Formats: sequence, structure tokens, C-alpha cells
Amino acid sequence: MKKFSQGKHHTLTELNITPLLDLAFVLLVIFIITTAPPTNDMDISLPSATTRPKERPPKANYVTVDNSGKIYLNAVEMNEEGLLKHLVAFRKEDPDLNVVVRGDKRIQFQKIIAVLDILVSANVSKVGLATEGMGN
Repeated sequence: MKKFSQGKHHTLTELNITPLLDLAFVLLVIFIITTAPPTNDMDISLPSATTRPKERPPKANYVTVDNSGKIYLNAVEMNEEGLLKHLVAFRKEDPDLNVVVRGDKRIQFQKIIAVLDILVSANVSKVGLATEGMGN
């Protein structure tokens, strides 16, 4: 009765790793091809500059609305019409004008909306709203 079990059923004693080796070689070839060639293929000495021109970070202009509703542009008090004139003049000088709006937390929200409308009228696209961190 046990004659047929010996001939037809044999255990898997070897692991076929050929597909794994194929995959490893394909990945190796891909990594070799996609690796950038060295840029310093010639032995040269590059000159160095004594001073490097430093780019200044863009200066931000601050529009502040205090708790009494007064508007300040860079610590100079002005009305809404004056603010618009100054912002248009600043934008003519610097088309990449940055403005940060700082408003007192006790001020009416409508006053901040009016300042934001002035910024839109002056075509200022880089506007930030200043907040205070929640450090306890």
C-alpha cells in the first residue's frame, strides 16, 4: 500500500532563487543607468569670489489697526485714503510688495476688512495676517 507514496510525492528540498537574482540584476542595471555621472571629471581649480552679493529679504510693510480703530502704516498714523495712496506708491517702487496686517484683538472685524479691501484696491498680492503665539 505504501508503494505509491515514495515515487510520486517528494518534498521540496531546494529553493529556486533564479527569479530573485533576475530582479536584483535588473535593479542593479537601473541604478547604474540612473546614477548621475560625476561633474568634476576634469581636475581644474575654480576661482573664488572675495565678496558674494547678498540678497536682501523683502522688507515687509506693516499696517496696524489699534484698539481705537486708528490705522498706521509702518508706525505712521493715516486715514484710509492716505493708506491707499501710500500703498499704490510703494507698489510702483516694488511690484513684489509684502504687507503684514496687525490688528488688535479687541477691534471690530469690519475695520480689518476695510484695510484688506484697501490692499486689494492697491493691487497688493502678498498679504499676511499677524497673530500671537499661544505660549503659556
